[in-house]
Amino acid sequence: MPRPTPLSSASASYPRFDPRFDAQLTPRTPHSRAGRAEEAYSAAELEQIDFDGDYNSVIQQQNVPLLSSSASDSFPQVGYRSRGDDYESKDKSIGLGADKIIARLPLALYSSVAAVLLVLVFFSLREPEALRKYVGATSGAPIASTANITLISYENYTSFPLDPIEYRAECIKLNTGLMKPYPYWDAVLQGARDVLHHDEQPGYEPPPGEPPVCTRTITYQLDGWAGLTVDLALIAQAAALARERNATFFVDDRFWNRGKWEDHFQQVRLGQPGPEPGCRPPPPEEFVACPRTARHWIVNSRTSRYHFGHAFAENYQDPYGHGLNRFKDMYYMAGESLQQTIRPSARSAELIKLARQELSEKVNAHYQNPRTAQGVQYKGPAKGYLGVHIRRGDRQRSWLVYNQSYVPIADYVDGVVDAWSRLGLEHSADNNRVQPFVYIASDSPAAVKEFAASFSPDRVFSLSGSKREELRALASPGEYWQEDFALLAEHFRVAATRGMIVDFAVLTGAWAEHGDLIADGTVCAVSSVVCKLAAIPLGWTRAFGAVSEMGMMEKAMRRWVDVDVQGRVVPVWEAFQAY
Repeated sequence: MPRPTPLSSASASYPRFDPRFDAQLTPRTPHSRAGRAEEAYSAAELEQIDFDGDYNSVIQQQNVPLLSSSASDSFPQVGYRSRGDDYESKDKSIGLGADKIIARLPLALYSSVAAVLLVLVFFSLREPEALRKYVGATSGAPIASTANITLISYENYTSFPLDPIEYRAECIKLNTGLMKPYPYWDAVLQGARDVLHHDEQPGYEPPPGEPPVCTRTITYQLDGWAGLTVDLALIAQAAALARERNATFFVDDRFWNRGKWEDHFQQVRLGQPGPEPGCRPPPPEEFVACPRTARHWIVNSRTSRYHFGHAFAENYQDPYGHGLNRFKDMYYMAGESLQQTIRPSARSAELIKLARQELSEKVNAHYQNPRTAQGVQYKGPAKGYLGVHIRRGDRQRSWLVYNQSYVPIADYVDGVVDAWSRLGLEHSADNNRVQPFVYIASDSPAAVKEFAASFSPDRVFSLSGSKREELRALASPGEYWQEDFALLAEHFRVAATRGMIVDFAVLTGAWAEHGDLIADGTVCAVSSVVCKLAAIPLGWTRAFGAVSEMGMMEKAMRRWVDVDVQGRVVPVWEAFQAY
């Protein structure tokens, strides 16, 4: 039996516009010849058909659904002889009737609304403050009256302010379940909640001779649960938010285990008086930890996760920046706080000055080719030093390496040698490079000893090696463990806090006065908050070099040197968030 001839593809075998095959392949649609139910084309009509045009395209032939019912109103009747000889003139009429215009009005309306919403979304991202001003809103939202808020009850508490754990419990109550995304300062979507305020009650009058209570406040509560630099980083952000929201900023130290705030720093209102200088702090029973839109918001390290986490970063980082550039605004917010709000007390400033003077004497004695005593504050090659911070204790490295809890001392040594050479900080009289001069701060005496062994003893300086007894007393006696620190006697905790403030200032150049010798760079491990905070006093360009448009740090000129992650993660530096 002969094998049947294989079937072949019509598209491959048949000419595209051959009318012999077109009649067989074209589906029965109102525009096909086979679809002319009761008749065929006449010879004259066939001559008028242009088979080379778009008429024979598949799209043109099937622009009406194949399964439309011939009995429905939507079934096209064009081309049927039953409509009369004048069907051609009616078919060629073009225009929109009133019924069609009315039918299309909803589509036009919805499109217009969508366009307006798209424009508003664009401006809300690019110019949020301009949009708020246009719609009549202000950066500092008006205080809600009790008629428009849900009252928070503190009836189960007997003493105020609440301790940090109790404030955290209040935040947990408010944020149970799935947290819905909402704008950072939006009290409507989040839910307007607050306590009663004495000065808003009918008939209230302030005590004679006393100023009124501040209209709006943000208070940072210290408790010692986190390290010193963690608190300083959070204070820097909270103070920046107070400036933005036209709120008066306070620091509450009633639960702090490091002494009083003014033992170590100036009153915050000296540098940041707020919009109402001289106004009174609110009564402690009016503090609210959550939501942050309350009139008198209080925040601490234990509630920071509800305020300085993802929502904070999304609101304050640059959504159009790349890499490091995303955090530039947050960087400068913290920098302004360190310059204006967080200032050393008179005693802390005195100790910082003594440490800088002794370091300067050592530098002057050992530079073979001195240029200037002004550090990098002036142009040209300058004698100087590098700051090194080595953290041990309960802060392990971020970049996990098998069998390594901490960054090896050798990595710090390599970071110092590379930065000293790369930045061209010093040459000998015959133009040969010499060993770096280093100021080292560490919570581990063993780490200081191991690091110093890699350099000439006269080129490494630390508080523990000072000739002044008052500076040696500030050096850390052992590795820092937060839980153990709380068990020390108060005078030890106060001394350790002063030592960290002096170390941070000399490491980074923080709070330097004109003419002070400051660090040319800081080598540290980003796993420590000290290292993250150290990038702020260095300055954006000095710390990271000329940052590219894609947010990459300039490797040749960077002065902030991380020896932990070492650029393996992008961005190499992030603003401080929740603890």
